Amino acid sequence: MSFNLLALNPIAFNLGGLQVHWYGIIIALGALVGVIMAMREAKRRHLDPDNILDLVLYGVPIALVGARLYYVIFELPFYLANPSEIIKIWHGGIAIYGGLIAAFIVLLVLCKKRNISPWLMLDIAAPSVLLGQIVGRWGNFMNQEAFGAKTTLDFLQSLHLPHFIIEQMYINGAYRQPTFLYESVGNLIGLVLILVLRNRKHLFKRGEVFLAYLIWYPAVRFFVEGMRTDSLYILPGVRVSQVLSLVLFIVAIGLFIYRRKQQKQPWYNEL
Repeated sequence: MSFNLLALNPIAFNLGGLQVHWYGIIIALGALVGVIMAMREAKRRHLDPDNILDLVLYGVPIALVGARLYYVIFELPFYLANPSEIIKIWHGGIAIYGGLIAAFIVLLVLCKKRNISPWLMLDIAAPSVLLGQIVGRWGNFMNQEAFGAKTTLDFLQSLHLPHFIIEQMYINGAYRQPTFLYESVGNLIGLVLILVLRNRKHLFKRGEVFLAYLIWYPAVRFFVEGMRTDSLYILPGVRVSQVLSLVLFIVAIGLFIYRRKQQKQPWYNEL
């Protein structure tokens, strides 16, 4: 990966001999804000906020391992040839879906042990996860990764983007589609809609805030993934994230319809 002279420095500062990357700072910031938001919502739903802290305590390390493992599996030939690169997450290679799967398993185990409704916990956590994804894409921006195909300066200027974004999108001798931005903005729209609608009485039943997330995010990711140049492939021409996005989208809609028709669920805002 090469950087042009006007690109932002991915290194925030040096702490002794340790380089602290903007990528890690931005991810940590997104996680912190998300945790605070989830704890406030847990308290409003009469759930002990300490459950959120415990979920983070156990879930974040396991989610990081899951996110890295997911990426490594689909790039296995490279990592078998370069095993020392497996732990170097600061070089990129964190797959969101891998982290989500791992965190979901931790959440189910925690809810089982503490007799908490998994649907309630998922409803509380989903907007915070989406917020983390919105912020986290700016870590990709600082690393000049998760970008799209070559484009022109005129096109980027036609989007009325700030100059620093346009210059950061000059990668390997060409301007690139800012797919990180498309996904971040698409998810921001979804987050605003979910936060506004979840507080309307008799709109969402328990579990449907999470299902709304599981419909919105995969839809955004499916289309943005098709524009990226760094996708993981399950088969030639078949992108892993697009397949998984489509599966999650269909499953979420199916669950939404099934639960509405077959099961009596409390409304989200019922205590």
